[in-house]
Amino acid sequence: MVSLGRQIAKFRKLRGLKQEELAEMVSLSTSYISAIERGVKNPTLDNFIAIANVLKVSSDELLGDELEVRFDIQMTQLGEMLEKLDNREKERILHVVAVMIKDTAK
Repeated sequence: MVSLGRQIAKFRKLRGLKQEELAEMVSLSTSYISAIERGVKNPTLDNFIAIANVLKVSSDELLGDELEVRFDIQMTQLGEMLEKLDNREKERILHVVAVMIKDTAK
């Protein structure tokens, strides 16, 4: 799960945290956080949840590259965004998507 470690490192850096700071916030050692980020170790479920909570990211965001259902998750999220739009906006977006799909078939 090297990509999990990369995602944790990415979000840690986005939050402006050093490994030492993240480690302290989740009551883990800096060497353990480093090992997770390098893909040498996988966090326990409890540690994974603690890290996700501190970084304020969902498990989907951290595990996205590992999940085989990533596309399904994205489609669900897209559907939820579309539901919030009025019918005219939905039609415009569907038209754009149809044109893009048609263009890729060439």
